[in-house]
Amino acid sequence: MSAIPNSRYKRSDKLGEGTYATVYKGEDTQNGAIVALKDIHYDPEEGTPSTAVREIALMKELRHDNIVRLLHVEQTENNLVMVFEFMDKDLKKYMDTVGTPGTGALDAGVIRRFMFHLLQGLAFCHDRRVLHRDLKPQNLLISKTGVLKLADFGLARSTGIPVTTFSNEVVTLWYRAPDVLLGSKNYDTTIDMWSVGCIFAEMYTGRPLFPGNNADDQINRIFRVLGTPTYQTWPLLPELPNAKSKTFTHHNPVPLPSVLPMMDHLAIDLLSRLLRYEPSQRIGAKEALMHPYFSELMPQQQQQQQQQQPYNISRIGGRGGWIN
Repeated sequence: MSAIPNSRYKRSDKLGEGTYATVYKGEDTQNGAIVALKDIHYDPEEGTPSTAVREIALMKELRHDNIVRLLHVEQTENNLVMVFEFMDKDLKKYMDTVGTPGTGALDAGVIRRFMFHLLQGLAFCHDRRVLHRDLKPQNLLISKTGVLKLADFGLARSTGIPVTTFSNEVVTLWYRAPDVLLGSKNYDTTIDMWSVGCIFAEMYTGRPLFPGNNADDQINRIFRVLGTPTYQTWPLLPELPNAKSKTFTHHNPVPLPSVLPMMDHLAIDLLSRLLRYEPSQRIGAKEALMHPYFSELMPQQQQQQQQQQPYNISRIGGRGGWIN
């Protein structure tokens, strides 16, 4: 364990490393608490990276049981350290160690609980107009008590600021929505909902749903499962920059129950509402929490509200699992 110069924290094991930061397991020397230390890479002459400033500002506002807690921020002459509550492992490591041997697939009850936690944390973010923009298993942390929490808000952005377009260089490729893959910069919270759908399916199989090698391969993998969209089925398709001059190979949709036979009809219905080409048609986080898939986890008040406004679960599997 090594001390950070002029800091109350000591670093030990490296937990992960990215372009802008390295994360270590650490200890607070004042109280002995185990923490996670996100050491931000930056040049003192250039100042604190804007991504770090944005992440710190957002994390101070996002206080929720299903969002990892920022405890403290330390800045010295040569480094910036964000101190987070320590979590045992991320969802990917959890699947590798706790999931079915050989596949990593999780138990259906565990998936239901993790999805509920994920959507609760995301609904809190979206209510506050915050887009995560990098949801993937590695950025979802699992506590010792089995609570899932959203983490790594390095690419997160508030939609409350006066910006008309956003970067489309966001979201890890396998979890990136097709509208963003095709060049859209005018997205909203629906960018996160597509990622949720990909993670949902991955928990059932233990492997990514659309593991593309590049952007073109990624969109083709999506089309091979959900079917190639047309200007009739996706009216805004002609407006997307990367779709204007392309002719896509035609693929008929594959019914989702045949792609994911281990999912029951309620899980398939929820998944089909997440994986919609037209962003405005994707289910939102708050609405998803009311889906019958979560009936066992709903408080009584939510169950009564759901019964008053029941979902139409008919004709599952049509058009590649889309609901008509």
